[in-house]
Amino acid sequence: MDLRRRLGAEAFGTFWLVLGGCGSAVLAGQAIGALGIALAFGLSVLTMAYAVGGISGGHFNPAVTVGLMVAGRFDKKDAPAYMAAQVVGAILAAVILAGIASGVDGFEFGDGPANAPGFASNGFGDRSPGGYSFLSVVIAEVVMTAFFVIIILGATAKRSVAGFGGVAIGLALTLVHLITIPVSNTSVNPARSLSQALFAGGDALLQLPVFIIAPAVGAALGALVWTTLLAGPEETELAEGVTPSTP
Repeated sequence: MDLRRRLGAEAFGTFWLVLGGCGSAVLAGQAIGALGIALAFGLSVLTMAYAVGGISGGHFNPAVTVGLMVAGRFDKKDAPAYMAAQVVGAILAAVILAGIASGVDGFEFGDGPANAPGFASNGFGDRSPGGYSFLSVVIAEVVMTAFFVIIILGATAKRSVAGFGGVAIGLALTLVHLITIPVSNTSVNPARSLSQALFAGGDALLQLPVFIIAPAVGAALGALVWTTLLAGPEETELAEGVTPSTP
């Protein structure tokens, strides 16, 4: 399929993921709580998997692109362009979200009270919602991203139930957020972390490398677990553009 269309779909899908997920946290977090935010992230991925997943494969997440590439499901020559499109979509969503959020008197992009990372950014230590340490956050991000990629690969495998991959992936992302919102404010998606940190500034930018590297490492590990322990020989063949997933 035309690369331009695929990149547009990735940007569009990542835009919706950030606007829906981070937007729910920034604009409605006090009303809907962690459960509502987790559902918003899951629903954003589920809806875009079916809306544009057939065009681009529905990665919407640089870590997912890494995982699919390691698993032999995606051509590595297109990975840089996919990641760039995802980052562009995420930043554009953050711009829109910032425009909406700043319309309320007293809104601040930076951190609020202790353990309240600003603008739905990610953090550890005194920027972790639950006060979790650097090591705890790294472990959580690596393990959760690894399992998320395993679920993506399994839900879209040739022997999986056709047509239900997007549902499994959306529910998986919801579960990941339910577990890790208190730990790191949940990244598992470098594009999502970058877009929010750019507006939060300060320590959010200083801690950002953790939320780029840890999800990428987790995604690669998840892909290796899938290919070496779980996948049949037919699942390691390159299947570019047919894998709906996410962040």
